[in-house]
Amino acid sequence: MRKRNLLIACGFAIILIGVTAAISFSIAQNTEEQDSSYFETLNPDVLHFEQMSQYIHDVELPKTMDFCGEPVPLDRFYVRESLERELLVNTYRHASTLLLMKRTSRWLPVIEPIMKKNNLPSDFKYLAMIESDLTNAVSPSKAVGFWQFLEGTGKQYNLEIYKEVDMRYNQEKETQAACDFLKDLYRRFKSWTLAAAAYNCGGGRISKTIEEQQVTSYYDMLLPNETERYIYRILAFKLIMENPEKYGFHISDEGWYQPLEYKTITVTESIENLAQFAIDQGTNLKMLKYYNPWLRSDKLTISEGNSYVIKLPK
Repeated sequence: MRKRNLLIACGFAIILIGVTAAISFSIAQNTEEQDSSYFETLNPDVLHFEQMSQYIHDVELPKTMDFCGEPVPLDRFYVRESLERELLVNTYRHASTLLLMKRTSRWLPVIEPIMKKNNLPSDFKYLAMIESDLTNAVSPSKAVGFWQFLEGTGKQYNLEIYKEVDMRYNQEKETQAACDFLKDLYRRFKSWTLAAAAYNCGGGRISKTIEEQQVTSYYDMLLPNETERYIYRILAFKLIMENPEKYGFHISDEGWYQPLEYKTITVTESIENLAQFAIDQGTNLKMLKYYNPWLRSDKLTISEGNSYVIKLPK
């Protein structure tokens, strides 16, 4: 009896396995046909987000390129591979790169006119982008703002920094300071590429490298890893921003962040309670700090003869 039951059970198992295998084969065939049909519709040059999420492709490097009018020696294998690395990393860093691109429509109209007024090459906007993602970031070394100024350097370039006020968080004032700093570095090294590298690792490090390695081009220098990648990250964002669709980024007209609309008032007397001040102006503390992130306390002390321009949402 037991033997008979065992044989029956084995028979059912064999039938079940056969049915399962047939179903699996049918599903696999259908999936393969769908995948084949899907990949035939892909355009490897311009991929939509849905396609990008399922299909990874190589990136195309330009044949020639420049930074601030200075040629990038793409004929060197390590230059091409270094640029390709940063382009791949930032092309497939979808969410972060897409968010940064959306912010450019809000903040580049703020910083670009200041750069133009100071005759700073427009490619330096990409430096601000890689430094902070166009946010008021604070680095582990306590560098602050869009342009990531350390406190000492900020004060050197006339940024007011104390407990209640930190103008490194003021996009216009910090951009002006960055223009002055970068132009000083250019006068020192006679190269915008070296000025950008020095912005990252310091002018002293670049001077020491020139002396010890007896080279004058960034692309010939052995530098700290972060600085080795720095210029290529800038160049990668230049390529992406100049042709976003080519690298798979598609933003609708409504998707770009709009510039902030505001009015300004000049205050000449101390404000003991910024929250109450905001309410009196028809807004709230959160919006006041969003429009004026340089306000770092719950009050604002103004010395005699001094004043501050405060932005208020319209």
